[in-house]
Amino acid sequence: MNRTDNRETRRHDITEAVLRVMTRSGLHAVTMRAVAAEAGVSLRLVQHYFETKQHLMHTTLNRLTEEMAQRLRTRLTGAHRPRDVMEAVLAEAVPTDERSRAFHLAYTSYAVLAVTDETLAAHPFLNAPDAMETFVTRQLTRARDDGDLAPGLDPRTEAVTLLATAAGLGVAVLAGQRTPQEATAILHSGLARLFPNPASPGEQGEATAEEGGHK
Repeated sequence: MNRTDNRETRRHDITEAVLRVMTRSGLHAVTMRAVAAEAGVSLRLVQHYFETKQHLMHTTLNRLTEEMAQRLRTRLTGAHRPRDVMEAVLAEAVPTDERSRAFHLAYTSYAVLAVTDETLAAHPFLNAPDAMETFVTRQLTRARDDGDLAPGLDPRTEAVTLLATAAGLGVAVLAGQRTPQEATAILHSGLARLFPNPASPGEQGEATAEEGGHK
């Protein structure tokens, strides 16, 4: 392993330690000393790779955000119709495993702290909902233009409603008020309202074949 690889491995191990501390004890428990102990390294080594706690947190959040974005991109593979895309989005909308739980916990905790901290509020991590709102709005607009969206619905309003519901359900899952299965079922009932006439599997296959022929 060369020096660059070793440096990246160290940085990765330290940011993983941040996530473990945060998931177990909350964002307020993340200190340089606590992270060093969790990673099994010296405090001086953590400070060598991350000059400040802010630098450490920003790097960790950026890595986690990219990882969750990649999970969504993987789910979107093969999703052609707007409803298929929405199914993929909802599959990542609530914490259903350890990794997505870490992401939702980090985002929720960070967002609350950002209310009273201008430095945190300026972090790109908090821009994710705006980007997702735009993405979902575009998908629902496309569905409306294709005649697949329920009549009389405004894509932007429905995107905001669906994502706000997902955010609330995500917090409910984190708090133990809802199970991931219950939250997912509620989101899918909202999706059924938006798409009252989903295509049959045969029709979906034909649509996919047609789209492939136009590539």
